[in-house]
Amino acid sequence: MPANLPPQYFEAERNFREAKTPAEKIAALEEMLAIMPKHKGTDHLRAELRSRIAKLTQQAGKKSGVQRMSMVIEKEGAAQVAVVGLPNAGKSQLVASVTNAVPAVADYPFTTYAASPGMMPLENIQIQLIDTPPLVPQMIEWWLPPILRRADALLIVVDLSEAPLQQMESIVEQLRQMRISIGLGETDEGILSQQRVLVAGNKADVPGASAGFAAMQTTYGEKLSLAYISARDGLGLEEMKRKVFQVLGIIRVYTKTPGQKPDMNDPIILASGSTVADAAEMVHKDFRARLKYARLWGSGKHDGIMVKRDHVLQDGDIIELHV
Repeated sequence: MPANLPPQYFEAERNFREAKTPAEKIAALEEMLAIMPKHKGTDHLRAELRSRIAKLTQQAGKKSGVQRMSMVIEKEGAAQVAVVGLPNAGKSQLVASVTNAVPAVADYPFTTYAASPGMMPLENIQIQLIDTPPLVPQMIEWWLPPILRRADALLIVVDLSEAPLQQMESIVEQLRQMRISIGLGETDEGILSQQRVLVAGNKADVPGASAGFAAMQTTYGEKLSLAYISARDGLGLEEMKRKVFQVLGIIRVYTKTPGQKPDMNDPIILASGSTVADAAEMVHKDFRARLKYARLWGSGKHDGIMVKRDHVLQDGDIIELHV
């Protein structure tokens, strides 16, 4: 299967050849990974790039353990979401409140210097959140843009008590400088990644927060998903988790064998719009070709109804594969 690489990939490849330091080379390789389409035709190339990154990371890491940790964070759980925002917006407090991570939390800015992952439980799945350094022009670490581009979505944290509209303008511009679009009409020129986004209006416990959130809804409510939260008091965090799941565009599908109950604690994670054939391939790479039919519990008209391989699955469906 041909790779069908886009022009932006070859631009990043040229940047790799011209790079002088391991850090610059890794940044270029990460861009190549972010741009590369995901299908069987790119599997070998993707593995080769990851191998190069690992070797370069090891070289760079001999000088700085923090740098090594920050460059590549492998995805875990159902999805990976990068948490971004301006200084003192409450990113680290939010990550600490909803995950098992223990990032530095303080009432002053610039307490996060490296990317720090943590797992956020949501019902029967785990979503990986990555706390990142605050977005400040001229202070963006070289490894941050690839992390944001590789993530499955961004969670933008805005301090509702401090001119939230201006914060969003600054964040959108800085993301654009990193060649990331969030669907607000940014120019496509040079864009490498179109990211899904949830905006969390934080510090709902502070006076003036409700007015700030109302302004956010008026300006961005039709284009972006918004959540009203207080990371410190826990207000709105469960609703925020559900909105993260919605923004990711994923579904949970469960499998069962004939005559047995399904394991409802271990779902298959698929993109919305996936079919029975897609689920079969996730169970075993050979099942897609061998699949004859499936029985469906959940979104079918009747429990145990027979469905074809092209049947589109819904969140919570249970399937019994027959090969």
